[in-house]
Amino acid sequence: MAKLNWGMIGGGEGSQIGPAHRISSSIDGLYTMAAGALDADPVKGREFGQRLGIAKDRSYGNWHEMLKGEISRDNRVDLVTVATPNSTHYEIAKGFLEAGINVLCEKPMTVSLDQAEDLVALSKAHNVICAVNYGYSGYALVRHMRAMVARGDLGKIRLIKAEFAHGFHADAADADNPRVRWRYDPVQAGISAQFADCGIHALHMASFVAGQEARELSADFASCLEGRVLEDDALVSVRMDGGALVRLWTSSVAIGRMHGLNVQVFGEKGGLRWAQEFPNQLYWTPLNGRTEIMERGGPNLSPEADRASRVTIGHAEGMPLAFANIYSDLAEVITAIKQNRKPNPLACHYPDAVAGLRSIAAIVASVESAKSGGAWLDARPKSLR
Repeated sequence: MAKLNWGMIGGGEGSQIGPAHRISSSIDGLYTMAAGALDADPVKGREFGQRLGIAKDRSYGNWHEMLKGEISRDNRVDLVTVATPNSTHYEIAKGFLEAGINVLCEKPMTVSLDQAEDLVALSKAHNVICAVNYGYSGYALVRHMRAMVARGDLGKIRLIKAEFAHGFHADAADADNPRVRWRYDPVQAGISAQFADCGIHALHMASFVAGQEARELSADFASCLEGRVLEDDALVSVRMDGGALVRLWTSSVAIGRMHGLNVQVFGEKGGLRWAQEFPNQLYWTPLNGRTEIMERGGPNLSPEADRASRVTIGHAEGMPLAFANIYSDLAEVITAIKQNRKPNPLACHYPDAVAGLRSIAAIVASVESAKSGGAWLDARPKSLR
């Protein structure tokens, strides 16, 4: 398979998420980093891009330059990753989708429902991919959980407990740290901070594993640090459309918690437990049975898990390899479209614009519910009710 041309917007030097995307996109040799507009400072962005090996004429000062420069090329980028502050996602993704260029957008996809609905419509109208980086769904054992639920190993799913809690924004002295401050600034982050940043990862994980979508929810938000406009802790209960209940907690002030993305799934016939900090182990307890520890890369796992597993059993596979599975899925689908063939079905579970839209609807409903004392509200976008 010929390499695809990949470009990146944001994720410059010192970025938290940029290196993960660059590593992940390169692991399988499926992409060439062909273009970029990597920094809000045009000079720094161009210089950093060239140090990464991007040609001078494709290392752009901003995304407008990049869009204009790439549209006219025969070898233009096949996929663009948007890794900029939340408030800029929509206009950048919109511009590239309208140009017929596939997009992988960091979450949250947009800061409003109207914007999210528009990106879904644009993706369909221009027959291009708009994916959202719920990259943790790329872990091999997360995909095995999904396969186990789908084939009925757990029976009817009753309850899901999902958490994404850390303590790295608990220090009041970090109030002016730009890497922290923007996340709680409504101008840059939108209407929600911690739930929009981390909570929707946990909600997407619950939906992805269970094969169910949020129907209605009740939320309680808190701003534990004085002066924060947006929440740094949230507790959300969700009723799913397949009957499962989700109990979701997300926090950025839980001192002592590190990454803190965990999911437990409880069904009629058994329960599953997985933690992102220990991604090689999945705990399975059948009803009235003993707990079994499944190892990533081990025998008798699902085809979904086997495809997503890259190194031999016992060796750690971390976040970049999980993200790499999303990039691999997208490469297979984009290449299949180019070759006018059907893609591998196992590559078709990447988080798309509809998943992004559902997340924005859940954010809006959670904010309104929290303002209303935890009232149960419809969590679905109007177009999907």
